[in-house]
Amino acid sequence: MPRSPRSNSVGSKQEGGNSNSGSDLVLAGSEGRVGFRGLFENKFILGISLFSTLGGFLFGYDQGVVSNVLAIESFGAKFPEIYTDATLKGWFVSTLLLAACFGANVNGPVCDKIGRKVDIICNVVIFLLGSSLQAGATSPAYLFAGRAVAGLAIGSLTHVVPMYLAEISSAKIRGSLVSLQQLAITFGVNWIAYGTSHIGGTRCAPEIPYTGALLNGRPTFDPYTDVPPGGCTGQTQASWRVPLAFQIFPALCLGIGMLFMPYSPRWLVEQGREEEALEELSRLRRKPADNRSVRIEFLEIMAEVRFAREVMKAAYPNAGPVRQIINKYLALVSSWPKSKRIIVGCLTMMFQQFMAIIYYAPTIFGQLGLDPNTTSLFATGVYGIVNMLSTLPAIVLLDSVGRRPLLISGAAGCFTCLAIVGSLVTAYGKDWQVHAVAARVAIVFVFVYDVNFSYSWAPIGWDLPLHLRSTGISITTSTTWLSNFVVGLVTPIMLNVGGMAYFIFAGFSLAALLSTLEETDAAFGDNVTDRERERMESICRELGLPVRALLNA
Repeated sequence: MPRSPRSNSVGSKQEGGNSNSGSDLVLAGSEGRVGFRGLFENKFILGISLFSTLGGFLFGYDQGVVSNVLAIESFGAKFPEIYTDATLKGWFVSTLLLAACFGANVNGPVCDKIGRKVDIICNVVIFLLGSSLQAGATSPAYLFAGRAVAGLAIGSLTHVVPMYLAEISSAKIRGSLVSLQQLAITFGVNWIAYGTSHIGGTRCAPEIPYTGALLNGRPTFDPYTDVPPGGCTGQTQASWRVPLAFQIFPALCLGIGMLFMPYSPRWLVEQGREEEALEELSRLRRKPADNRSVRIEFLEIMAEVRFAREVMKAAYPNAGPVRQIINKYLALVSSWPKSKRIIVGCLTMMFQQFMAIIYYAPTIFGQLGLDPNTTSLFATGVYGIVNMLSTLPAIVLLDSVGRRPLLISGAAGCFTCLAIVGSLVTAYGKDWQVHAVAARVAIVFVFVYDVNFSYSWAPIGWDLPLHLRSTGISITTSTTWLSNFVVGLVTPIMLNVGGMAYFIFAGFSLAALLSTLEETDAAFGDNVTDRERERMESICRELGLPVRALLNA
């Protein structure tokens, strides 16, 4: 069987090294350290990855900022209907999430067409428009429009950035590298809104006493009766406009920086730009293009791309451009092993969101007896720091320990903590001033829950096998956003019903624990059929690779 010019050069080196046996060939994927320690062997890739995760930072920033903005009185004075109506408050949060679900779902074919790098840049431009609409909003219509536009971009970025990171990394560090996305998200849950909430003071009109509903025995701010005719005399609109506008800065950095980032070698091979792919791979690995490990990894990429193309062509011959896009999705459920892989990925994403309570952290801390204007916002900042620090174990352990142990321990911890908080809120939530110790215990367990969620389900949900590639990851990522939409919409309503919200989240944590007791990692194992295996072996032989190279890729 004839070989390509690239396989000839590698083949000659193999023959010279008496490497007809696959065991004599050191695969590119097997070089280097596993997991966290391997991250620092190639500081160039680490730097690119840290920069690219600004896309995740934008999502995390929105999570942190929107929860705080909703608690700022000057925001309530400008948009009283959103501030006072739990349903509208839920839609304010969830508009971005629903748009993100759509963005993640349609971005698969788009980034396959224009490439990961260009896709990130385009979505940054869209995000800048959405952020500007939110920061400059003069009516709810502009505010909701900005949320929707920004959501489209964030959904697409959370789809393409993890895939870009996975495609530029080696297998040994892929899990840890993609987990940096979640670290960036948690880093984005920040203190900006807490600091800006003090611009002009923490109250809209300090001279006017509160007349709103009682919370923990004290009246609260009512934007319909506690605002002077000319607007707030204390806290200014900058207290919420500044944090909404600040997210423009990291987005600009991401968009401009991506102009200088490398293309994905895998995408270049898919486009038939093989010379460029080899150059980019050499640049990423910091080794010359004729280095043995670089050329072997390049051939592995060629083999995998060729295999996927031939399988699709055999399954769906004579398919047009539109039909080819549809077929990519159909292929993901063409057999039970492949369907199981998608189902497990979607369930992981769903449970990740149905166990999360971050969007309404200030409301939760206020409900647990903290001052909603100051102390609860401060506690939310601490919550974000704990969230970020607790993500670090996943980066260290994911590649060496595996998904399953982290998911099981995390789900068990979340269930226990949320059940305890729900019990305390139900028993003592009507009068925290009398039961101050119970309130503090509940707050402690909210932070312990944060630790358990952050090292387990939060980062692992983003880490899916490279085999799924663009269309598969778009489905699982859109599941994240759809689940996030549901949580964001109903949580404000549930929080008004005592401890019920915590019991519901605890129930999902228990369901996640029971589902993970099944062998999760098996869903991502070797699911190829005999015919597909024969095709793999044929491609490997033609390219001069040992059969196990592609089977283990």
